[in-house]
Amino acid sequence: MSDLPPLAALRAFDAAARLGNFTRAAEELGMTQAAVSYQIKLLEERSGGALFRRAARHVELTDLGRQLAPAVHDAFDLIRDAFAGVRAQAEGALTISCVPTFATQWLARHLGSFQLLQPKLAVRVETSGHLTDFGRDPVDVAIRSGKGDWPGLTSELLLPATFTPMLHPDLAQGIGGLREPADLLKLKIIDPSDPWWQLWFETVGVTCTDLGNRTQTRLGAQILEANAAAAGQGVAILTPWFYRDEIERGRLVQPFPLTCDDGSGYWLCYPPARRNSPKVKAFRQWIVAAMLQDTDHPA
Repeated sequence: MSDLPPLAALRAFDAAARLGNFTRAAEELGMTQAAVSYQIKLLEERSGGALFRRAARHVELTDLGRQLAPAVHDAFDLIRDAFAGVRAQAEGALTISCVPTFATQWLARHLGSFQLLQPKLAVRVETSGHLTDFGRDPVDVAIRSGKGDWPGLTSELLLPATFTPMLHPDLAQGIGGLREPADLLKLKIIDPSDPWWQLWFETVGVTCTDLGNRTQTRLGAQILEANAAAAGQGVAILTPWFYRDEIERGRLVQPFPLTCDDGSGYWLCYPPARRNSPKVKAFRQWIVAAMLQDTDHPA
Protein backbone atom coordinates (compact mmCIF):
# COMPACT_ATOMS: atom_id res chain seq x y z
CA MET A 1 0.00 0.00 0.00
CA SER A 2 2.95 2.37 0.60
CA ASP A 3 3.70 2.23 -3.15
CA LEU A 4 0.32 3.71 -3.99
CA PRO A 5 0.13 7.49 -4.44
CA PRO A 6 -2.40 9.49 -2.40
CA LEU A 7 -5.98 9.14 -3.59
CA ALA A 8 -6.42 12.93 -3.59
CA ALA A 9 -3.51 13.26 -6.00
CA LEU A 10 -4.96 10.64 -8.34
CA ARG A 11 -8.39 12.34 -8.27
CA ALA A 12 -6.80 15.67 -9.14
CA PHE A 13 -4.80 14.10 -11.97
CA ASP A 14 -7.85 12.32 -13.40
CA ALA A 15 -9.95 15.48 -13.39
CA ALA A 16 -7.21 17.64 -14.90
CA ALA A 17 -6.47 15.04 -17.57
CA ARG A 18 -10.13 14.84 -18.61
CA LEU A 19 -10.81 18.59 -18.49
CA GLY A 20 -7.42 19.91 -19.66
CA ASN A 21 -7.58 22.69 -17.11
CA PHE A 22 -6.56 22.93 -13.46
CA THR A 23 -9.21 25.56 -12.68
CA ARG A 24 -12.06 23.44 -14.03
CA ALA A 25 -10.65 20.39 -12.24
CA ALA A 26 -10.63 22.36 -8.99
CA GLU A 27 -14.29 23.36 -9.51
CA GLU A 28 -15.30 19.75 -10.12
CA LEU A 29 -13.50 18.52 -7.03
CA GLY A 30 -14.48 21.40 -4.75
CA MET A 31 -10.83 22.41 -4.28
CA THR A 32 -8.76 25.46 -5.01
CA GLN A 33 -6.56 25.63 -8.12
CA ALA A 34 -3.53 25.80 -5.84
CA ALA A 35 -4.61 22.58 -4.13
CA VAL A 36 -4.95 20.82 -7.49
CA SER A 37 -1.50 22.03 -8.55
CA TYR A 38 -0.06 20.78 -5.25
CA GLN A 39 -1.62 17.33 -5.68
CA ILE A 40 -0.33 17.09 -9.25
CA LYS A 41 3.14 18.04 -8.02
CA LEU A 42 3.01 15.26 -5.43
CA LEU A 43 2.03 12.76 -8.11
CA GLU A 44 4.79 13.95 -10.44
CA GLU A 45 7.32 13.44 -7.66
CA ARG A 46 6.02 9.88 -7.15
CA SER A 47 5.99 9.10 -10.89
CA GLY A 48 9.45 10.54 -11.55
CA GLY A 49 8.57 13.02 -14.30
CA ALA A 50 6.24 15.76 -15.51
CA LEU A 51 2.66 14.72 -16.27
CA PHE A 52 1.45 17.99 -17.81
CA ARG A 53 2.81 20.74 -20.00
CA ARG A 54 1.46 24.04 -18.74
CA ALA A 55 0.08 26.54 -21.23
CA ALA A 56 -1.56 29.93 -20.66
CA ARG A 57 -5.19 28.71 -20.49
CA HIS A 58 -4.92 24.94 -20.45
CA VAL A 59 -2.67 21.99 -19.73
CA GLU A 60 -1.65 19.11 -21.98
CA LEU A 61 -0.59 15.63 -20.99
CA THR A 62 3.03 14.66 -21.52
CA ASP A 63 3.94 11.24 -22.87
CA LEU A 64 4.20 10.03 -19.26
CA GLY A 65 0.83 11.59 -18.47
CA ARG A 66 -0.83 9.98 -21.50
CA GLN A 67 0.50 6.62 -20.39
CA LEU A 68 -0.88 7.05 -16.87
CA ALA A 69 -4.24 8.74 -17.56
CA PRO A 70 -6.20 5.76 -19.03
CA ALA A 71 -5.18 3.44 -16.20
CA VAL A 72 -6.17 5.98 -13.53
CA HIS A 73 -9.47 6.72 -15.27
CA ASP A 74 -10.28 3.00 -15.64
CA ALA A 75 -9.41 2.41 -11.98
CA PHE A 76 -11.86 5.10 -10.85
CA ASP A 77 -14.54 3.67 -13.13
CA LEU A 78 -13.98 0.24 -11.60
CA ILE A 79 -14.30 1.66 -8.08
CA ARG A 80 -17.47 3.59 -9.02
CA ASP A 81 -19.03 0.50 -10.56
CA ALA A 82 -18.16 -1.63 -7.53
CA PHE A 83 -19.69 0.84 -5.09
CA ALA A 84 -22.74 1.32 -7.29
CA GLY A 85 -23.30 -2.42 -7.33
CA VAL A 86 -22.85 -2.76 -3.58
CA ARG A 87 -25.15 0.18 -2.90
CA ALA A 88 -27.80 -1.11 -5.28
CA GLN A 89 -27.70 -4.50 -3.61
CA ALA A 90 -27.80 -2.98 -0.13
CA GLU A 91 -30.63 -0.62 -0.98
CA GLY A 92 -32.52 -3.34 -2.83
CA ALA A 93 -33.17 -5.51 0.23
CA LEU A 94 -34.53 -4.69 3.68
CA THR A 95 -33.91 -7.08 6.58
CA ILE A 96 -36.15 -6.69 9.63
CA SER A 97 -35.50 -8.39 12.96
CA CYS A 98 -38.77 -8.68 14.85
CA VAL A 99 -40.00 -10.23 18.08
CA PRO A 100 -42.29 -13.20 17.36
CA THR A 101 -45.56 -11.80 18.72
CA PHE A 102 -45.41 -8.55 16.75
CA ALA A 103 -44.25 -10.39 13.63
CA THR A 104 -47.07 -12.94 13.78
CA GLN A 105 -49.93 -10.79 15.01
CA TRP A 106 -49.32 -7.60 13.04
CA LEU A 107 -46.32 -7.35 10.74
CA ALA A 108 -47.00 -10.46 8.65
CA ARG A 109 -50.61 -9.37 8.16
CA HIS A 110 -49.75 -5.87 6.95
CA LEU A 111 -46.35 -6.14 5.27
CA GLY A 112 -47.95 -6.67 1.86
CA SER A 113 -49.05 -3.03 1.75
CA PHE A 114 -45.45 -1.91 2.25
CA GLN A 115 -44.27 -4.17 -0.55
CA LEU A 116 -46.91 -2.70 -2.86
CA LEU A 117 -45.47 0.74 -2.14
CA GLN A 118 -41.89 -0.52 -2.60
CA PRO A 119 -42.12 -3.19 -5.32
CA LYS A 120 -38.37 -3.11 -6.07
CA LEU A 121 -37.40 -3.65 -2.44
CA ALA A 122 -37.01 -7.25 -1.30
CA VAL A 123 -38.08 -7.69 2.33
CA ARG A 124 -36.80 -10.32 4.73
CA VAL A 125 -38.20 -10.78 8.24
CA GLU A 126 -36.23 -12.61 10.92
CA THR A 127 -38.15 -13.48 14.09
CA SER A 128 -36.14 -13.55 17.29
CA GLY A 129 -36.54 -12.66 20.93
CA HIS A 130 -32.85 -11.82 21.22
CA LEU A 131 -31.49 -8.30 20.89
CA THR A 132 -30.05 -7.53 17.48
CA ASP A 133 -26.39 -6.56 17.31
CA PHE A 134 -26.43 -4.04 14.48
CA GLY A 135 -22.65 -4.05 14.36
CA ARG A 136 -22.55 -7.77 13.63
CA ASP A 137 -25.91 -8.97 12.33
CA PRO A 138 -26.99 -8.21 8.72
CA VAL A 139 -30.13 -6.38 9.89
CA ASP A 140 -31.38 -2.96 8.81
CA VAL A 141 -34.08 -2.29 11.41
CA ALA A 142 -35.48 -4.13 14.42
CA ILE A 143 -38.80 -4.24 16.23
CA ARG A 144 -38.14 -4.95 19.89
CA SER A 145 -40.17 -5.22 23.06
CA GLY A 146 -39.06 -3.46 26.22
CA LYS A 147 -38.63 0.02 27.63
CA GLY A 148 -36.93 1.52 24.58
CA ASP A 149 -33.72 2.31 26.46
CA TRP A 150 -31.13 0.68 24.21
CA PRO A 151 -27.88 2.70 24.12
CA GLY A 152 -26.65 3.83 20.72
CA LEU A 153 -29.97 3.28 18.94
CA THR A 154 -32.86 5.42 17.81
CA SER A 155 -36.01 3.88 19.33
CA GLU A 156 -39.52 4.95 18.33
CA LEU A 157 -42.56 3.65 20.18
CA LEU A 158 -45.00 1.80 17.93
CA LEU A 159 -47.37 0.32 20.52
CA PRO A 160 -47.62 0.40 24.33
CA ALA A 161 -47.61 -3.12 25.78
CA THR A 162 -50.72 -2.98 27.96
CA PHE A 163 -51.65 -6.32 29.52
CA THR A 164 -54.56 -8.18 31.09
CA PRO A 165 -55.56 -11.82 31.71
CA MET A 166 -57.18 -13.65 28.78
CA LEU A 167 -58.51 -17.18 28.37
CA HIS A 168 -60.83 -19.40 26.38
CA PRO A 169 -64.49 -18.85 27.37
CA ASP A 170 -65.04 -22.57 28.04
CA LEU A 171 -62.32 -22.52 30.68
CA ALA A 172 -64.14 -19.81 32.61
CA GLN A 173 -67.44 -21.68 32.35
CA GLY A 174 -65.75 -24.77 33.74
CA ILE A 175 -65.53 -23.14 37.17
CA GLY A 176 -68.94 -21.51 36.98
CA GLY A 177 -67.74 -18.23 35.50
CA LEU A 178 -65.43 -15.48 36.65
CA ARG A 179 -67.22 -13.08 38.95
CA GLU A 180 -64.18 -11.35 40.43
CA PRO A 181 -60.45 -11.20 39.66
CA ALA A 182 -59.59 -13.57 42.52
CA ASP A 183 -61.46 -16.34 40.65
CA LEU A 184 -58.56 -16.46 38.19
CA LEU A 185 -56.46 -18.09 40.90
CA LYS A 186 -58.68 -21.18 40.66
CA LEU A 187 -57.31 -21.79 37.16
CA LYS A 188 -53.95 -22.77 35.77
CA ILE A 189 -51.81 -19.64 35.28
CA ILE A 190 -49.60 -19.72 32.20
CA ASP A 191 -46.13 -18.50 33.24
CA PRO A 192 -46.92 -17.34 36.79
CA SER A 193 -43.35 -15.99 37.03
CA ASP A 194 -44.20 -13.22 34.58
CA PRO A 195 -44.04 -9.94 36.60
CA TRP A 196 -47.10 -8.71 34.71
CA TRP A 197 -49.23 -11.11 36.77
CA GLN A 198 -48.16 -9.68 40.11
CA LEU A 199 -48.66 -6.11 38.90
CA TRP A 200 -52.13 -6.83 37.53
CA PHE A 201 -53.32 -8.62 40.68
CA GLU A 202 -51.94 -5.85 42.90
CA THR A 203 -53.73 -3.24 40.79
CA VAL A 204 -57.10 -5.00 41.21
CA GLY A 205 -56.48 -5.45 44.93
CA VAL A 206 -55.92 -9.20 44.98
CA THR A 207 -53.21 -10.59 47.23
CA CYS A 208 -51.65 -13.68 45.72
CA THR A 209 -48.68 -15.19 47.46
CA ASP A 210 -48.58 -18.55 45.73
CA LEU A 211 -47.65 -17.51 42.19
CA GLY A 212 -44.02 -18.42 42.76
CA ASN A 213 -45.01 -21.88 44.04
CA ARG A 214 -47.14 -22.79 41.05
CA THR A 215 -46.00 -25.03 38.23
CA GLN A 216 -43.79 -22.92 36.00
CA THR A 217 -44.98 -23.15 32.40
CA ARG A 218 -42.82 -20.88 30.25
CA LEU A 219 -43.36 -20.79 26.51
CA GLY A 220 -40.91 -18.02 25.66
CA ALA A 221 -43.13 -15.74 23.58
CA GLN A 222 -46.46 -14.08 24.18
CA ILE A 223 -47.96 -15.48 20.97
CA LEU A 224 -47.25 -19.01 22.21
CA GLU A 225 -48.93 -18.24 25.52
CA ALA A 226 -51.92 -16.85 23.63
CA ASN A 227 -52.19 -20.03 21.57
CA ALA A 228 -52.08 -22.13 24.73
CA ALA A 229 -54.80 -19.99 26.30
CA ALA A 230 -56.95 -20.21 23.15
CA ALA A 231 -56.61 -23.99 23.37
CA GLY A 232 -58.00 -23.94 26.92
CA GLN A 233 -54.68 -24.73 28.57
CA GLY A 234 -54.86 -21.93 31.14
CA VAL A 235 -55.02 -18.17 31.66
CA ALA A 236 -52.39 -16.04 29.97
CA ILE A 237 -51.56 -12.40 30.58
CA LEU A 238 -51.55 -10.78 27.16
CA THR A 239 -51.67 -7.54 25.21
CA PRO A 240 -55.29 -7.64 24.00
CA TRP A 241 -54.66 -5.38 20.98
CA PHE A 242 -52.83 -8.27 19.31
CA TYR A 243 -55.74 -10.68 19.72
CA ARG A 244 -58.69 -8.72 18.36
CA ASP A 245 -59.44 -11.44 15.80
CA GLU A 246 -59.30 -14.16 18.45
CA ILE A 247 -61.71 -12.20 20.64
CA GLU A 248 -64.10 -11.62 17.74
CA ARG A 249 -64.09 -15.33 16.91
CA GLY A 250 -64.71 -16.33 20.50
CA ARG A 251 -61.39 -18.10 20.96
CA LEU A 252 -60.27 -15.70 23.68
CA VAL A 253 -62.07 -13.47 26.15
CA GLN A 254 -60.91 -10.65 28.37
CA PRO A 255 -62.90 -11.31 31.56
CA PHE A 256 -62.11 -8.01 33.29
CA PRO A 257 -61.82 -4.56 31.73
CA LEU A 258 -58.69 -3.45 33.60
CA THR A 259 -55.45 -3.33 31.59
CA CYS A 260 -52.11 -2.36 33.10
CA ASP A 261 -49.03 -0.65 31.69
CA ASP A 262 -45.51 -0.92 33.10
CA GLY A 263 -43.90 1.34 30.50
CA SER A 264 -43.01 -1.48 28.13
CA GLY A 265 -43.86 -1.37 24.47
CA TYR A 266 -42.94 -2.38 20.95
CA TRP A 267 -40.31 -0.17 19.39
CA LEU A 268 -38.83 0.44 15.96
CA CYS A 269 -35.04 0.54 16.42
CA TYR A 270 -32.13 1.38 14.15
CA PRO A 271 -28.67 2.99 14.42
CA PRO A 272 -28.83 6.80 14.04
CA ALA A 273 -26.41 6.62 11.11
CA ARG A 274 -29.05 4.76 9.09
CA ARG A 275 -31.81 7.34 9.50
CA ASN A 276 -31.16 8.75 6.00
CA SER A 277 -30.99 5.37 4.27
CA PRO A 278 -33.81 5.43 1.67
CA LYS A 279 -35.06 1.96 2.54
CA VAL A 280 -34.99 2.61 6.30
CA LYS A 281 -36.78 5.95 5.81
CA ALA A 282 -39.41 4.28 3.62
CA PHE A 283 -40.06 1.51 6.13
CA ARG A 284 -40.19 3.91 9.07
CA GLN A 285 -42.68 6.21 7.34
CA TRP A 286 -44.87 3.26 6.38
CA ILE A 287 -44.94 1.46 9.73
CA VAL A 288 -45.49 4.63 11.79
CA ALA A 289 -48.44 5.62 9.56
CA ALA A 290 -49.84 2.07 9.45
CA MET A 291 -49.64 1.63 13.21
CA LEU A 292 -51.24 5.00 13.81
CA GLN A 293 -54.12 4.11 11.50
CA ASP A 294 -54.57 0.66 13.02
CA THR A 295 -54.55 1.86 16.62
CA ASP A 296 -56.93 4.73 15.83
CA HIS A 297 -59.25 2.46 13.88
CA PRO A 298 -58.99 -1.01 15.45
CA ALA A 299 -60.35 -3.92 13.47
